[in-house]
Amino acid sequence: MVALKERKIGLPVVLLTGYSLAERELQALHHGAVDFVDKTRGADVLAHRLQLIIDGKRQRISIDTTQARVEPEVENHGELALHRGTARALWRGRDIGLTVSEYKVLALLVADGAPQTYRAIYDTVHFAGFIAGAGEHDTTNVRAFMKRIRQKFVAVDPGFSAIKNVRFVGYRWLNPV
Repeated sequence: MVALKERKIGLPVVLLTGYSLAERELQALHHGAVDFVDKTRGADVLAHRLQLIIDGKRQRISIDTTQARVEPEVENHGELALHRGTARALWRGRDIGLTVSEYKVLALLVADGAPQTYRAIYDTVHFAGFIAGAGEHDTTNVRAFMKRIRQKFVAVDPGFSAIKNVRFVGYRWLNPV
């Protein structure tokens, strides 16, 4: 990346690595990387992020005197930062490590703070009207899905409690104070 900067080449850079330490990620991002993807996240996450960068969707270009740089659009919800252009979520500055589907569900939950139904969450993961097997599995599947999302938050913050179950309805996001 340093060589690209020295030559004033403003191409977007995404690092794919097996070393996902936060300090390496921050170092790459501070040196101009557009994104930083751990190999363990899988090809689907990498492909999605690369497509977003190629399409240039949900990103803005800021030009400084030395180079062109792509800066992801960030949406803040208290301690949560959603990087819409790269489908990344940071809680208290730490990447949660969500899959693209998990990110979509989280974005749905924080959109207006209103409870989201099991069906709405299920449709976000799959597509509207999707039915698996004999049907009526959306509640069970959504609970398991939400459990995985919560576990990822708890891994970076053991006191995390912003995702709440709304009995017989679904889930909602509570902005911690």
